[in-house]
Order: sequence, then structure tokens, then C-alpha cells
Amino acid sequence: MHCNLINGEWRGGQPAIVNRNPSDLDDVVGDYASASVADMRDAVAAARAAFPAWSRSTPQQRADILDAAGSEILTRKIELGTLLAREEGKTLPEAIGEVARAGQIFKFFAGEALRQQGELLDSVRPGVEVLISREPVGVVGLITPWNFPIAIPAWKAAPALAFGNCVVMKPAELVPGSAWALADILHRAGLPAGVFNLVMGGGRVLGPALLDAGIDALSFTGSQATGQRLAADCAARGIKVQLEMGGKNPLLIADDAQLEQAVECAINGAFYSTGQRCTASSRIIVCHGIHDAFVARLAERTAALRVGHALDSASQIGPVASEAQLAGNLSYVEKGLAAGANLLCGGERLTLATRGYYQSPALFAGCTPEMTISREEIFGPVAAVLRADDYEHALALANDTPFGLAAGICTQSLALATHFRRHAEAGMVMVNLPTAGVDYHVPFGGRKGSSHGPREQGRYAAEFYTTVKTSYLGL
Repeated sequence: MHCNLINGEWRGGQPAIVNRNPSDLDDVVGDYASASVADMRDAVAAARAAFPAWSRSTPQQRADILDAAGSEILTRKIELGTLLAREEGKTLPEAIGEVARAGQIFKFFAGEALRQQGELLDSVRPGVEVLISREPVGVVGLITPWNFPIAIPAWKAAPALAFGNCVVMKPAELVPGSAWALADILHRAGLPAGVFNLVMGGGRVLGPALLDAGIDALSFTGSQATGQRLAADCAARGIKVQLEMGGKNPLLIADDAQLEQAVECAINGAFYSTGQRCTASSRIIVCHGIHDAFVARLAERTAALRVGHALDSASQIGPVASEAQLAGNLSYVEKGLAAGANLLCGGERLTLATRGYYQSPALFAGCTPEMTISREEIFGPVAAVLRADDYEHALALANDTPFGLAAGICTQSLALATHFRRHAEAGMVMVNLPTAGVDYHVPFGGRKGSSHGPREQGRYAAEFYTTVKTSYLGL
């Protein structure tokens, strides 16, 4: 059994989490130990005890450990990518790409450990200087989701460790394998005992236990409902919090868009990774002049997508990650039909050679803004097409959502692209690109109901994982 990592030691626990391959339910990826509330308390206590020494370690020590971890991840990207594809259901090329991104993240933050900055200013008073510096927050709890089981743990853990914090990570119960592999790599890279702790198991028990144990900060990626509860709980305890809670991202197709480029952006953004991305373009807003030609071509391409085993090189889309997620997806298809939307293709559970959670990508046309499938995050391969009278109408539809993570436009007009970039109510804007797909060295995050707190990734990660100190020096 793969164990929890607490205070530098591998600790077992019951009941076991049986990690099954969503492409083949007869394939058991592994058994992983469930942690108890007591285990969580021990993990936080270990992180608290390790913090004084780790927070005062040299930037070089932290950089060397993170760089070593990143190098091992990149060296093992095919092995780890295969593990990720087996436990989450991404196609193997997507899974290998995610692992490579995790390795690059660790290498980037190895550099950031050496690039920390401060300011030295003259005071408004004579004979006084002011030093502004950053210090680590303390013990940071990380709650990570199942859709990116190694990249998101990497982009949370790497900056936390680079800036001198100690970590307690609770990965999604559905995908413990990638998180365990990351913990093992960090452990062997030379992290002192207690600096990084892995506590696996159910979120309903371990999430509250993490907050109750006395952490200083919490970074969470998951559903909006859970994020809102955590925000309230953290506020009551005075815990610094960072939340990423999904999106209902629009892709606007202007009348002057290049048809094939726009269709490719929609296919990639809506359906790749089985639509299980918070940046997925699940609302495709098409201007009147190009609408019919675009929808016809998009339906043709969608119907031709090959759904299959994640490790099959012919597969373009793997399975849905779980039975519960598949049931939710299919229920949204029923809601779309009941509301009067036109199902052009897909939306069915598929029976393939191996028992798995397979679904054909669903494309709806004739959708209206008030329909449930146009407003709620589905988190699966289900896309809704809305017709717009013109660009101004399309922009209004794009912004008509309680979310604000990503937004995209396909256009050949620099004026429209610039206007959309400035007026889209989203944290990230893509022009002639899929809404899903971001770089690791720049900020990630949204507006409105999508995100709360400082941005993730890139140099902006320092805003969350450090606190500012202002020191006055009399000369």
C-alpha cells in the first residue's frame, strides 16, 4: 500500500483508497492509505515544527532541492504520464504534457527561490531608511483537484517551498497516485522531515481537519460551492486563503473569423481533456454571419472525434474521470434537451472494449442564455452554442455569467481583438487560441465567482506565499 508522508516518514492508514483506471475498471492502479483526523493533526504539527529551520534555509538549498525534483519529473515524464493517464483518464500525450509542465514549474520556482526581491527606500524622515522585504507565510495547506493531478499540486507546492513555507497537501481522493509520486520525489530530493507532508483521503473529513489543525494559509482548487464554504471557514479562523473555483468560459466567434481556425479552437477548448478543465470553452458564442457554416463544421468535427482508452494512440478523448462525473454530464444533456436545445451530436454513454466511463462529446445548438447548460459549469465534454446578432451582442453574452476565469475570441480584426481583450470580464483572455491552455511562468486566475485571493503561478505566486515586512532603520 502507498502510504501518507508525515514528518518524513511513510505512514499507513485504513481504509485503503482503491485507485481504478477509468479507461478500464478492471485495472487497479494501486491502493493508497486513507489518513485520519489524527494523521492530519500530526502532519500540521510536523510542518509547524519544521518551519523555523526551513524558513531560514538558504535560497540555494531550496533551489537545489526544487531543481532536482523538476529534473526527476522531466526524466520520468513518460512513466509518470502513463500513471496519470491510467488514474485520471487523460490521453497519454496530454498526460505526458502535464507531467512535463509539472517539472518545468519546479525548475522555474527553483530560480524564483534565488530571485526574491525587496526594496530599500529613504524615509520621509532624515536619518532613517526603510527596508521592505518578503517572508514566508508559515504552514500552508494545499487542497488539489482530480483533473490535473500533478500539475496543480506542482504549481501550489513549488512556490510554497521556494519561498520557505512548509506544506500539508491533501490531494483529491480520486487521483492519489500522481500526488504520491510527487511526494516521493520531493522526499528523496532532500526536503527535511516535516517540510512537505502528504495526507490522502476524503475531503469532507480531512478538509475541516486541515483548517482546525492551525494552518496559516490555504490554497484550494475545486468547485465553487466548496470554495465558498472554505472562504467563510478561513475568514472565521483568520487563515489567508487563495481559491480557484472554475468557470463557464465563452469562446466568441466573430463574423470575420477564419473558419477552420475557429473550429479547431472550439474543439480543443470544449472537448480535449474530456472537457474536464476549468478553462474549457463550454459556451461558444457565434455571430450571425458565420453561425450556420461554423456550427455545421463544428458538428462534423465533433462527431468524428475518437473516444477511447487513454493509452490507445488512436484516442483523441479519454474517459470521464468517474462514475459520478459521468452521471452528472449525462444529466446535463437531459437538461439541455428538456430546455429545448438542439443536440447536434453525442451525449451518450459509450460501450467500448474495456469497461470504462466513456461518453461521446455532446454539442448543443440553439441555446439561450438562461438555459442551465449555458450557465452552470458542467466539467465534461458538453458544449452549448449561442447565436449572437453581432459582436456587441456576443460580448454581452460572453460577460453574462457569474464566472470570470477565461474568455476567447476568434477574429482577424485587430480592433475587435483589442476591444475584446479590454472588455471581457475574465482574468485570462485568448485571441485565436483555445480558452484552455496556459503557460506556467505567468499569472493564472480569474474574476467574479471563479477566483478569490492572489493569482497563482509565475512571479505573482509570491503575493500569496509570502507576507510583506516593512523595517525602519535609524542611521
